[in-house]
Amino acid sequence: MEREYILSMVDHTLLRQGATLAEIKKLIDEGIEYKTASVCIPPYYVKAGAEYAAGRLPICTVIGFPNGYSVTAAKVCEAIEAIESGAAEIDTVINICMVKNGEYDALLRELKILRKVCEGRILKVIIETCLLTEEEKIEMCRVVSESGADYIKTSTGFGGGGATLEDVRLMRAHCADRVKIKASGGIRSFEDAEKFIEAGATRLGTSSLVKICVEGK
Repeated sequence: MEREYILSMVDHTLLRQGATLAEIKKLIDEGIEYKTASVCIPPYYVKAGAEYAAGRLPICTVIGFPNGYSVTAAKVCEAIEAIESGAAEIDTVINICMVKNGEYDALLRELKILRKVCEGRILKVIIETCLLTEEEKIEMCRVVSESGADYIKTSTGFGGGGATLEDVRLMRAHCADRVKIKASGGIRSFEDAEKFIEAGATRLGTSSLVKICVEGK
């Protein structure tokens, strides 16, 4: 695969605690230069990031991040604020407490509410695969498919484990055809990226691939 093709699937990401505005602007500059799908940045920087990007690159942000167990009303407020500040894509973390309690109907209601709030924007649902059993992952494929969300996403990168090829293949096998897959966490090379794309991912959450390009200039 050509590097340009792979980079077009990358959400160039900086979600580190303590990230500075200067670092966010640098991330956006890199995303524009290498034509990534978006930049994924903390909610605090969405307004400034959107103003700086000035329509040259979509701004993605996260809600309920990284733990996911905030109440639905809080996630809705976060999503509204992010959209009003200029976010084009929203990555939300599921309430894993609901999953562990078997409360899939409640989780589906939450995701449907967020889908409505995010209408016109891309909604990605992070299921934090490293904390789920295989049965729970399969159930989440069903829930995400029924919710109307655009993407199912493997990981926050903060949960102790990242994307695996096995999880991406499982998602592709159990999600509705229209649901796309974002692999995030642990993608360190173009060779890694190619394997995840071949497994079924169409978005990649990483900062490493652009870093490789920058360092190779």
